[in-house]
Amino acid sequence: MSPEELWADLTRSGLNLIGQALSIFDADLRLAVANSQYQAMFDLPEHLTRPGTTFEDTIRLLVHRGEYGPQDDPEAAVAVRVEQARTFQPHYFERERPDGSWIAVEGAPLDQGGWVAVYTDITDIKRQEALLRARSEELSEQVLDHAERLAAANRQLAATNAALQEAQRILTRTEARTRQVTEMVPAHIAHVDVDYHYTFSNRRQPLIFPGAADRIIGQTVAEVLGAETFTTLKPHLDRALTGEPQVFEITHPTSGRRIRIALTPDLAGQGAYALSTDVSDEVQAREALSHASKRSLAAQLTSGMAHDFGNLLTIILGLQGRLAAMDLPEDAAEDVQSTLAAARRGATLLGRLSRISLPREVSLQPVDLPRLIAEVVTLATPSLDEGTRLAVHTDLPEIPLLLDPEGLQDSLLNLILNANAALAGPGRIEILARARGDWIGISVGDTGPGFSDEALRRGTEPFFSTKKSSEGSGLGLSMVYDQTKLAGGTMRLSNTAQGARVTLRLPLRPVTRQMLLLVEDDDAVRSGIRSQLTGLGHAVIEAASLTEARGMTDLPGLTMILSDIQLGDGMGFELAGPLPLVLMTSLPPGDPLRDRAPGPVLTKPFTPARLATALAEAAAATEHP
Repeated sequence: MSPEELWADLTRSGLNLIGQALSIFDADLRLAVANSQYQAMFDLPEHLTRPGTTFEDTIRLLVHRGEYGPQDDPEAAVAVRVEQARTFQPHYFERERPDGSWIAVEGAPLDQGGWVAVYTDITDIKRQEALLRARSEELSEQVLDHAERLAAANRQLAATNAALQEAQRILTRTEARTRQVTEMVPAHIAHVDVDYHYTFSNRRQPLIFPGAADRIIGQTVAEVLGAETFTTLKPHLDRALTGEPQVFEITHPTSGRRIRIALTPDLAGQGAYALSTDVSDEVQAREALSHASKRSLAAQLTSGMAHDFGNLLTIILGLQGRLAAMDLPEDAAEDVQSTLAAARRGATLLGRLSRISLPREVSLQPVDLPRLIAEVVTLATPSLDEGTRLAVHTDLPEIPLLLDPEGLQDSLLNLILNANAALAGPGRIEILARARGDWIGISVGDTGPGFSDEALRRGTEPFFSTKKSSEGSGLGLSMVYDQTKLAGGTMRLSNTAQGARVTLRLPLRPVTRQMLLLVEDDDAVRSGIRSQLTGLGHAVIEAASLTEARGMTDLPGLTMILSDIQLGDGMGFELAGPLPLVLMTSLPPGDPLRDRAPGPVLTKPFTPARLATALAEAAAATEHP
């Protein structure tokens, strides 16, 4: 006999020893468990005591036997009892059977569905009560009535207490399950009272709002999320507290994440429920799709017109150049110069349109960021209006960082010149750069009038300009946005008490200079990869075979191995050991050899940016296994 069969047999034996009749029906109204007393009390045939028997069949037999007294319509009586069973409620009652015996019936629903019913023969108790009533001459009728009612009430109270204890057990288990489920949800679920205090939280707040505490019950929203975020949330909270549901998005000022918040009024009027989810990836994908469509439009426009437009500009510039060389009246000479300036601006715009439609590629390199910012300031300062000051504040690690220097320099120059154009006279431009967690934040702010509401919504769209129509092409912020996205970052437009601010967030990738063992059996390929590695600032030792590489893995100072998978005398993943191993191959994804690799594999050919990222990830995995 299996353990399960032994357990079931022991259970049946134990139930059969109980002096009361017991039956359990499941949610489908089929018999799950019954003891022998159940069969004996109601004189049921064998087939109605087997698991799977329907409640309807059992009730039909008892109704036709007269168990529930005479019935004008037996089938209607069966239907009523079946319907009551479908919406089973806890109960206790006593009834007299047709043979004169009495039973107490106690029923309670089960949290798995279905119910349990216990039937107790109370015939002797009823007879004693009748005997006591008949033979007692001293006890008054009122005392006897009270005694009988008290006995019945005690029995019903005992049944009610049992039902309450079971209900409490079910409620406690349900509450524990609910809390466990809510704590697994990748969102913050909370309840806030009318005074903005948290009364419930599933402790997922730090997942959505980095830096927030996970135990926040009793604290106010302002205390947990900060005054700036609370100021943004308060109007929505106030509307939710008055019964108006709210769904909106905010940008978390500390992390830059985009958070969608749904506020549902508490129907009891005690506050509001809040569901907060991080939708940064969704918003970025949506924005990227919008920008991609606009860049596609730009590509179609330039591909169809660039050639002819360029030829026309060339002719115009040539003719105007010849006119400028002539001895013309002063007014005519000024008109020629104005025409030349307009034509040159058209050529510049055409070049920018061409660049926006071309594929871009990030070139990550070790960068001294404070030095790069200083160089940008040097380049930008001569172009600033007289009286405008440019201030720089940095809080950055004193180590090289993997960045795209040309793209970042172009972006910062663009933002500084935009800020200068936004100032209506002398003002102040501030660059703030700091490292926080896994991100670098670089913001350019000014003391101008700030962004309009439309500019905050559309400022990163191609062809939308925040300047006067005669002064801007509408491509500057869009190009900064695209460059930042390609580097794995985000861009945010905002207004401060002083003016406008544009904030770039870029991944913090510290450059840990490595001494790498490069293993590649193709001399030309090895030479190209060596140049990429030295360009990233790493020292390189070379091996042309697996055998040669094995003799070098214990060289002093060696920190990482970069190897092709297929070598002339073996497989590169045989070099796996204490040192981080980065593998590369020309084999397509899905090839069985790639699947045997112990980690990520670089696909040849790869860019310096992709190589730098792979090496940084391998180093980080070693530091934080």
